[in-house]
Amino acid sequence: MLTNLKIAAPFLPEVRATRRGFLIGTAAIAGGFAVGFRPALAAGEAAAAEAMNPFDAYLTITPDDRVTIVSSQFDMGQGSYHGLATLVVEELGARWDQIEVVGGAGDVKKYGNLAWGGAAQGSGGSTSIASSWDRYRTAGAAARAMLVAAAAQAWNVPAGEITVADGAVSHPGAGTARFGELAEAAAKQPVPADVALKAPEDWTVIGDETVRRYDSRSKTNGTHAFTIDLKLPGLLTAVMIHPPRFGARVKSFDGAAAKAVRGVVDVVATPRGVAVVAEHMWAALKGRDAVEVEWDEAGAETRGSGEIFAEYRRIAAEAPAAIARREGDAAAAFGTAVKVIDAEYEFPYLAHAALEPLNAVARIGEDGTVEVWGGHQMPDVYQFVAAQVAGTTPDKVRLHVMKTGGGFGRRAVADADVIVEAVAVSKALGGRPVRVQWTREDDMKGGRYRPAYVHRLKAGLDAEGRIVAWEHHIVGQSIMKGTPFEQAVQNGVDPTSVEGASNLPYRLPNQTVGLTTTDVGVPILWWRSVGSTHTAYAVETFIDELAAAAGADPLAYRLAMLADAPRHAAVLRLAAEKAGWGTPPPEGRVRGIALAESFSTYVAQVVEASVTDGNVRVERAVCAVDCGVAVNPDNVRAQMEGGIGFGLGAILAEELTLTDGRVDQENYDGYTPLRIEAMPKVEVHIVPSTERPTGVGEPGVPPIGPAVANAIRAATGRPVRVLPIAKALSA
Repeated sequence: MLTNLKIAAPFLPEVRATRRGFLIGTAAIAGGFAVGFRPALAAGEAAAAEAMNPFDAYLTITPDDRVTIVSSQFDMGQGSYHGLATLVVEELGARWDQIEVVGGAGDVKKYGNLAWGGAAQGSGGSTSIASSWDRYRTAGAAARAMLVAAAAQAWNVPAGEITVADGAVSHPGAGTARFGELAEAAAKQPVPADVALKAPEDWTVIGDETVRRYDSRSKTNGTHAFTIDLKLPGLLTAVMIHPPRFGARVKSFDGAAAKAVRGVVDVVATPRGVAVVAEHMWAALKGRDAVEVEWDEAGAETRGSGEIFAEYRRIAAEAPAAIARREGDAAAAFGTAVKVIDAEYEFPYLAHAALEPLNAVARIGEDGTVEVWGGHQMPDVYQFVAAQVAGTTPDKVRLHVMKTGGGFGRRAVADADVIVEAVAVSKALGGRPVRVQWTREDDMKGGRYRPAYVHRLKAGLDAEGRIVAWEHHIVGQSIMKGTPFEQAVQNGVDPTSVEGASNLPYRLPNQTVGLTTTDVGVPILWWRSVGSTHTAYAVETFIDELAAAAGADPLAYRLAMLADAPRHAAVLRLAAEKAGWGTPPPEGRVRGIALAESFSTYVAQVVEASVTDGNVRVERAVCAVDCGVAVNPDNVRAQMEGGIGFGLGAILAEELTLTDGRVDQENYDGYTPLRIEAMPKVEVHIVPSTERPTGVGEPGVPPIGPAVANAIRAATGRPVRVLPIAKALSA
């Protein structure tokens, strides 16, 4: 369904939006007011003067003193709602107990991701705070200015004598008024042309170490509502039957026996399979067991993992099909090297394995309006796809943004998988509301994985052990192909395949980074920290091998090549210092170090691990991160900790395999994310910075794998070039 969808937006360019790039707009709403923005348009364009729609403003203040922030970014547990709320609370002067954050969708002019050029709404690439830094602070500051103006007018006092704090506007002689009491009058005030933002020295919540997530209570007491909790009159439940091999299609099916199951309403075809619809989940599952499906596998992928990797290894030994980076003359430089070292790495398919399997609710009204409830990470895509399935136009699709129990890349473009099914089933049932709920097994075997890759690296060293030549060939599928961002593939290079390899900070005078994109029928997608999940591992473990060949300390060896990358060098030094690098580790432990930049955030990690009888246990992980201004330091630490656990589980034991084109793993018994007892002690150190904030949801993942592998090599002398580590150590 997505192959025909194109959005004319560059993929993750660096866009520095400023407050002057927006026009502030307000609207009165039932005694309160709303504040939001449109991108500034050319002079004379009437659209620039349109009144704000209160349902898609950035924030609203109502007479009951509630401040509702409408988030342009999707929260999958990474804390983006809290981050955006922090920006507003800082400038508005609100109390945390009056704040509510809801997801916004439906107007790309207001909610477009500025880190993507603003032409599409979506959350990804750790861009939530970077995209929101200016506009949400400005929204809060504009609302504050208008509340002050309303109070100054009502009290007949100078605005400069009024203060705003804790959800109230105060004057030493005139008294105090709550936001809600002033909201209606504030909506009538002139919109500030260029509102002033607080200076960093005046911040009270941005950067505050003590501020905790405003939504923690609801997530711990069970009141946090997810899509599975949604209740609607007449809501039905549908479960899916997907093809056992990717690319297969329904040839025929017999749902008669399923319809005989009490509670089953219908059995209908969907674009990818068959849906069993029932009054509740148990009946749907029982009915599914009774459906007979005949599959057309003429176009299905039938290869197993072994066959795919054999093909990848053959390709990796050849010249790359495309060049992502070329500096100097690596081929000639190898002729001057006194030592040449090469290595080959294998990275398996990985599932996202989020706690919440995919789900969505759809309902089609008599007027043709399509409503969809779910985890809407990329609303523009979902509106288009839902409209396409329903046979209508995107403006007829209304999205309700629900909370989500994890995404890690799975709920990006591919959340449309379940939305397509929900809309298709509702349409087949005359518009009735239906929740399509995937099971864990559906989610694990249903496709959209981190691609498998093979890397081949080769380096030449001079007599002093310095790198004089570097070649890197990456082989794997293109994530961008078939997505709305396919136009990012230029000259045969998918940037998500080579990021972390084509932008190395190390001073390498002669280097070539090449890519060969493969054609495999296994559906793939972004996975937390995307290309750097494999490129950082290959690069950083290879660098360690080169340091050993040069007889150099791994830290010193890296720092000698980072003269042009001060922020990289700073996090590397900080992590090493806090970990005690250069001093003996505790008895029975070894250390490993690694560095990675992803999404403009710099992270270095040092691990202490014990390796006994072929088993590795990571005891301690020390992390240094430079993400610019740390808006929520507690959340930065939480995301680094979560990224370390996520990445550690992947490199230690996670592997998704295929036999004859069928996925072997079905649940957490066969596919094993990190267990709690294997989580190491984690220390996170944040580099103080005045730079614009960058992301933290993903950058904690890439360094942990190579840091652990480097510790293992230090202990055993064996490089780990085939993942997962458990598989490599048992070989």
